[in-house]
Amino acid sequence: MFLQIPRQTSYRLVSSPAAEACFIILYNGLAGVGVPACGVQSLKDVRQDVAVDNRGIHRGTDVTRVATFEIHHTGFIDRDGRPTQALPPFAEDRDTVVAFYRAMVLTRTFDAKAVAMQRTGRLGTFASSLGQEAIAVGVGAAMTAEDVLLPYAREYGAQMLRGVTLTELFLFWGGDERGNDFATPRQDFPVTVPIATHVPHAAGVAMAFKLRGERRAAVCLFGDGATSKGEFYEGLNLAGVWGVPAVFIVCNNAWAISMPRERQTAAETLAQKAIAAGVSSEQVDGNDVVAVHAAMQGALARARAGEGPHLIEAITYRLADHTTADNASRYRDDEVVGAHWQEDPIKRVKAYLVERLDWTKAEEEALIASCTAEVEAAAEQYLAMPPAPVEAIFDFMYAELPADLAVQRGALLKERSGRG
Repeated sequence: MFLQIPRQTSYRLVSSPAAEACFIILYNGLAGVGVPACGVQSLKDVRQDVAVDNRGIHRGTDVTRVATFEIHHTGFIDRDGRPTQALPPFAEDRDTVVAFYRAMVLTRTFDAKAVAMQRTGRLGTFASSLGQEAIAVGVGAAMTAEDVLLPYAREYGAQMLRGVTLTELFLFWGGDERGNDFATPRQDFPVTVPIATHVPHAAGVAMAFKLRGERRAAVCLFGDGATSKGEFYEGLNLAGVWGVPAVFIVCNNAWAISMPRERQTAAETLAQKAIAAGVSSEQVDGNDVVAVHAAMQGALARARAGEGPHLIEAITYRLADHTTADNASRYRDDEVVGAHWQEDPIKRVKAYLVERLDWTKAEEEALIASCTAEVEAAAEQYLAMPPAPVEAIFDFMYAELPADLAVQRGALLKERSGRG
């Protein structure tokens, strides 16, 4: 095995064996005089001025910049409800902002009821969306009925806006898969509890739209922890190389269960992770529903126009435990959490409505009462619903049930009839 060194060229080497080994790797394959790769000392008579850093690593003096990147952050309304720049037209429309606000309040009302029901044994483990309502609502309100939503586990606002009922959501978290059999958005994907597994699915859905020539988009939401998973990179790579109409939203709530964001990745932003896949990206204030909605409008318009995928990193904070099976006080400081309550997205929209769009106390009370009544009615409907038959566990996986499972199904029915 030989290291090829160009003729009539002198090299300056540092003295450390490690640096000399690095030199051999860097220059391996160059045309010229053959020198045994194992004989580092044989190179010491060859000299040339090259750039060598303080670790002895060759850097070269003739370099060309081949690419540069920037990540832009956008926000429109600060935590006190004050605009920070010129607003998009929809933010000046009272009915639109009230609709955002109601969807966010309804989401939080549902959330509180679900946690209470879990604590009293009437619901299974539940993933709260407390503090993240602006992301789901801003995303869902920008979609059309023809788009397909691929949610993670906290996107209740988006699901509600797309026609998923509160009863269906209660059913799912009660362990009943009928909750994923949506009456309205029939092609939307179910809640995805495994981390990042639906990102490649989104690329596939969007590829189907592209092949059919349909002006539709796949919209995929996931948490910051998902960006550390292989499926995230694989899905984005597919989306980028295929140029599909997909929008990916990273709900960066600073925690992947008990793992803080700074301990799972050294990337300065999560948005920049899309760059390697050739996917455009940006960062927005995830507690500002106007910023989220504006970014989604732009991303969806580009996707439907055939301009390819886009990723949005929405900065927020998980105000609740990871799920009702978690106790976040074991791994994070209550004072830090308390400080983040100042960024509450619902408080922000309410302040904006009051200051700029003449929102009244009477309207606020009526909205709260309406959301509470809607949630209570859905909870009662869920609790009154008879459970699915036990044999349903066999009935929805295969078009034709395999023989061994057919035997088990028959035995189950026989056992049940014997008890009846």
